[in-house]
Amino acid sequence: MTKTEKFRSELNNVFDDNLHTKQWHNIVDYLIIGMILISTIEVFLSTYDGIVEQYGKWLHIVDYVTTAVFTVEVILRIWCADLIDPKYKGFWGRIRYCFSFYGFIDMISTFPFYLNFFMQVPYVALKAFRIARLLRIFRYMKAFNVLSRVVKSKKDEMVVSLQFLTIVTLILSFVLFFVEHDAQPDVYNNGWTSVVWAFTQYIGDPGNFADTPPITFAGRMIAVIIGVLGIAIFAVPAGLIGSGFSEIMEEDVKQESIANNIEKLKIVYERKLDRPTTFQVLPPYLSFYDIQARIGLKEDEIFDAVQASNQFRIINLAMTQTIDEHPQDKLAVEHFIVNRPYGCCIDRGSKITIVATSSFIDPCIGSFSYYIALIGGFNYISREVGVMRPYRSYYTFADRYNHEENLPLFMEDLERLTSRDGSWTLTSIVASGANEPAYPTIFHFTIGGAKGDESFEGENLVVQDTAAYRKFYEDVTAELLDKFGMASDHQRYHNGTMPNLYVRKFEEGKGSRNNIILRTAWSACLWDSRRIAIAKTIADALNRHFESDVVKEYTPDLKIKKSGY
Repeated sequence: MTKTEKFRSELNNVFDDNLHTKQWHNIVDYLIIGMILISTIEVFLSTYDGIVEQYGKWLHIVDYVTTAVFTVEVILRIWCADLIDPKYKGFWGRIRYCFSFYGFIDMISTFPFYLNFFMQVPYVALKAFRIARLLRIFRYMKAFNVLSRVVKSKKDEMVVSLQFLTIVTLILSFVLFFVEHDAQPDVYNNGWTSVVWAFTQYIGDPGNFADTPPITFAGRMIAVIIGVLGIAIFAVPAGLIGSGFSEIMEEDVKQESIANNIEKLKIVYERKLDRPTTFQVLPPYLSFYDIQARIGLKEDEIFDAVQASNQFRIINLAMTQTIDEHPQDKLAVEHFIVNRPYGCCIDRGSKITIVATSSFIDPCIGSFSYYIALIGGFNYISREVGVMRPYRSYYTFADRYNHEENLPLFMEDLERLTSRDGSWTLTSIVASGANEPAYPTIFHFTIGGAKGDESFEGENLVVQDTAAYRKFYEDVTAELLDKFGMASDHQRYHNGTMPNLYVRKFEEGKGSRNNIILRTAWSACLWDSRRIAIAKTIADALNRHFESDVVKEYTPDLKIKKSGY
């Protein structure tokens, strides 16, 4: 994330209209509210001729200062509008924001001031625009926001009731014309008179526009019915809004409870000592039973908290076992990092990037990949967000711009991380799970060759420096076998020749030309107690072979005991 993006993100947090955020964010919010009140007081005082004569100069200074502050604020709000909602992205998106409720209030209460420099604007109009600034306080008022949400939630029901009352009133007004026309031909000389009379009864006819009461018995009965409808026309919306308030308040209580449960989930993910490495690491998952035992959440509360959060997902651990192991369904919760629309991107300035294209669909491979990157001091990019079904993989695709909405950004970030001199990538995905059989080997390396071709040469490979790769492969596989008794293979069981493989989709002149694909059995990356030691072995080998020119130490974060990543 660039400095500009960070600044815009921070501005978006400042302008979140929440008076219960960081302390300095609140100071900005209260400063804006204070300026709105000062501006309103200035307009009020300017209505007194005596005050204007004596203190007019100071009132103008207050007007200029508040307008300058609001101008900067509104411009910054427009600049950050796309972070509020993606529909405000781009030039026309910003225009759309300017015509939203609060955007329009911001515009008319600020920029008409500058029209006076180019053309004569009536004094009354300028004052009216400036007093509109008081409406901007609504965005900080919870009561107004609640009312707005209630109206939005009940607008369909209110429209239906209004349509019904309008149609019934039109019918009654036409009947009224027919029954009154003979009795009062001069008064009820056309249908418009009866229609106006009927509708004005709902508002009490304050301007005496329809002083034409019916005199026949039938006409008076219709008037009674219209009077009853006049009650209904206010009672029905009032009842809908009342029920809407109850629903919204219940929803707010539920959302507050869910937010508290999300914080509990974050806390329960405590780092534990990994004895083989002495690192403090996060568990790859917590089972439902484990969470319930630790913090007492019910199953539906866990589901609601996970669904509302963008840092947790529910996984089925049966996916991580081979068909030969007769897996049993077991629900668990996985914790992960999200700092990009597609998932996670961490730039550590390394020439090596660990890529996890399928973290959101394959349980816990993201955790294993994350620790390879953290231990080795490598860049890390992972897809953590997406639709489970139908699954649209980032590992293979035909067109990056017509595949999935976040894929272009994923590829742009990946190209930025991997376009450095001497760049290498390691794509970490899983093998031997779900409906697959168990393979004799645990680690499956591929560099774009055909299945069964165990040579280190060939056409259309995704590794150009095959000599360096071969040394790395022989070194790391020997160490994995020696330390853990786990064998590896090179292109024995998996094909890498697919033309749609994502590392073949780099734009010209961008992205790494040396890309290793590593499939790891879940038995090693998840179920083995030495999983972090395995990740460390792979990370150390990558550093020895591809970034030996950089002196590295393990990050102190691996020794800190706390909750979460």
